[in-house]
Amino acid sequence: MNVNSHSLAFFDTALRELRNSLLTMSSIAQRNLESAGRGLLDRNTTLCSLVIGDDDEVDDLERLIDREAMEILLRFSPVAQDLRVVLASMRIASNLERVSDQAVTIARRARKMNKHPEAALCKTIEPVLQMSKELIRDTMKAFAEGNVPLALTVISRDRDLDRRYRSLTKEFTRAMETDHANIRTHLHLTFIVRALERVGDHAVNIAEDVVFIEQGEDIRHAHDSGETKRKTSITIAPVN
Repeated sequence: MNVNSHSLAFFDTALRELRNSLLTMSSIAQRNLESAGRGLLDRNTTLCSLVIGDDDEVDDLERLIDREAMEILLRFSPVAQDLRVVLASMRIASNLERVSDQAVTIARRARKMNKHPEAALCKTIEPVLQMSKELIRDTMKAFAEGNVPLALTVISRDRDLDRRYRSLTKEFTRAMETDHANIRTHLHLTFIVRALERVGDHAVNIAEDVVFIEQGEDIRHAHDSGETKRKTSITIAPVN
């Protein structure tokens, strides 16, 4: 009885530490996204550089979460919802790492743009930035609270983000066709709005994992009925 009691206490502690690591990682990834957006809109190159430097911390946390999750699987052989929490935590960490990567993409391109006069279309990014921040914030809130209805709203709201992404991409393409002097700037904006759209996709992936944790249901792809998500295929050139 004492051995079982001690094992249960260790298991609860391990799950709590896994959850805390994930929430810490989420906080840093969201901070990086916020700072990248501010670096772009406020033309703050210092913020952009901080985002790029802080990404290593997110990478380290992803590796830590994988180690913690694997240790739980090997030591405790969890079942049912506990097993789903551990498996989903590794997937959520992977998506958060990619959110931070998208923030780095924005920061690097914003840093390039800040060397030139501000583009008239730059401010059109702001509503998409706000939507992407809200989606990742709410999907992690849904995870922290086990809130399935909130997770499902993230999935539905992402469609609006996709529509805005497609609209802005067309607008930036037209600008490149008519304003040859600022092609590079509008190309940077195209890749930035693409990065924000991808943040929404990662938020959706996390929302799907919340449903999986709480209900044991795999809803991946189930909400794509009628309209397959259209993606603009762009080969991204490296930005140093």
